[in-house]
Amino acid sequence: MKIFAMAVAAIFGICIFSFLNVIIYRVPRKLDWVKGRSMCTSCGHQLGVFDLVPIVSWTFLGGKCRYCGEKISSRYTIVEALGGMLAALSVWFFGATPAAILVFAFFSVLTVTAFVDLDTMEIPDGFVWAAGICGIIAVFLMPEVSIVERLIGFLSVSLPMLLITLAIPGAFGGGDIRLVAACGLFLGWELNLLAFFFAIVTGGIYGIYVLAGKKLGKKDHFAFGPFLCIGMVISLLAGDTVLRWYLGLL
Repeated sequence: MKIFAMAVAAIFGICIFSFLNVIIYRVPRKLDWVKGRSMCTSCGHQLGVFDLVPIVSWTFLGGKCRYCGEKISSRYTIVEALGGMLAALSVWFFGATPAAILVFAFFSVLTVTAFVDLDTMEIPDGFVWAAGICGIIAVFLMPEVSIVERLIGFLSVSLPMLLITLAIPGAFGGGDIRLVAACGLFLGWELNLLAFFFAIVTGGIYGIYVLAGKKLGKKDHFAFGPFLCIGMVISLLAGDTVLRWYLGLL
């Protein structure tokens, strides 16, 4: 039954993340993401039903627009596949429960935030509010993390980030600080600290990669939000296991 629930969740997740692609594309461009038909970004032709089947359409069309033949970015399909994976993992770790739905909603917010920040180097406040609302709902659906732990989580990483940024202007973006605060409400202080650690590690590896490849200079900046979001996902799914392992070493 659990495998069946994961399969159903994966299909649901793929469809939801197909819509999130619309938000990721339209929000930075100040376009209406609620109304309006989907269209090819190259020729502007409105897409039909058979052009919009998640993953399947892109695969059978060879990654090209049916109407103009221009290449369609594989990122859209990657995001859809990511949605299926995150939905299945939500069920695997939290069961077929309301908590799993909330976790998937939280992952959805993180995914949109990560890709928009990657494209624009900005995190819209609406995404931060969405993460905060998930944290408030988690008080009721995930009571294993106390309100006190969530309130401490709100400040445990965001406050040091703010102080560092005041001392070293530009160290962290305001959107990053607000995002970490909102996510702290969801994760609690322990998992939020661990998420920040994962973000530093993954961001550091990426920084070394781009510097070694001379894709960025030493004074250039790159979006840190995606790495924060990756850290949040890893911490939520594997954080308890990592903490138990670490405490076992001590």
